[in-house]
Amino acid sequence: MEPAAIVSALQRFDWQAWGMKLLAAVVIFLVGMWLAKRLSAGLERVLGRTHADATLGGFLRRASYAAMMVLVIITALTSLGVNPTSMLAVLGAAGLAVGLALKDSLSNIASGVMLIVLRPFRDGDYVQAAGLEGIVEEVRIFQTRMRTLDNRLIVLPNSLITTAPIINFTAKPRRRIDIPVGVGYDDDLKQAKAILLKIAQDHPHVLDEPAPSVVVNKLSESSVDLILLAWTKTPDFGPTKSDLTEAVRTEIIGQGLNIPYPQRDLHVYHHNGDGAPLGDIVTKGVVDDGDVAKPAP
Repeated sequence: MEPAAIVSALQRFDWQAWGMKLLAAVVIFLVGMWLAKRLSAGLERVLGRTHADATLGGFLRRASYAAMMVLVIITALTSLGVNPTSMLAVLGAAGLAVGLALKDSLSNIASGVMLIVLRPFRDGDYVQAAGLEGIVEEVRIFQTRMRTLDNRLIVLPNSLITTAPIINFTAKPRRRIDIPVGVGYDDDLKQAKAILLKIAQDHPHVLDEPAPSVVVNKLSESSVDLILLAWTKTPDFGPTKSDLTEAVRTEIIGQGLNIPYPQRDLHVYHHNGDGAPLGDIVTKGVVDDGDVAKPAP
């Protein structure tokens, strides 16, 4: 196209009408974004008043905001004169290509929906997911955020969580504390069991029902292994286990019983001509001359 034709086309172009359309599109986008934020936040507040799960409220807020922003963008482009049918066709083709390229991200979205629907955990639960432990902070569309007890942040893709075992440590109101205790073979087992039961019964956070008990686990090489079983409320699990473990050590030793150390007898042989033990050779080769041991002449 010749420069004169370009100039003529620009002169005939209705800049004022196009500017008004552009202004309208900008206004639609800004107002639509403001409304999307308000409506999605309002949805979360409504769900909160109905005592719905906080995880569900946060997930629906983010999902509804994304859906409303798609509508806002389509409306803004339509106000500029873009044909919505053509635009939807382009978006459909682009969506297919993006879906194939981002299939892992789409699996994270599907896994996020599964986590919301099935609810294996909620915000604030202490869980083990994909081999990692932490307190669940929030479930997002693509990922789940957890915080460890030493305040580190763990960000897990949702697809990793749904394809691995999930252990929820705080889902039930009660938890059982198992404390293994080894006593000597010469100790009185009845006395040891009575001491362990009294320790559990005297602790204020140990529940009466189910009642605490002591079982004989196995006969080890150097000890008889007992296990103290005591139930407590889930929030009291950590402190109660620490208290019981300390009390077991103090009371077992204080009552004259033993917590034996693992030990082995080692016999070393010198493989010489007569097969005599190495200890005998060393003993015969050293004489005691007062306080100083000297080699034999």
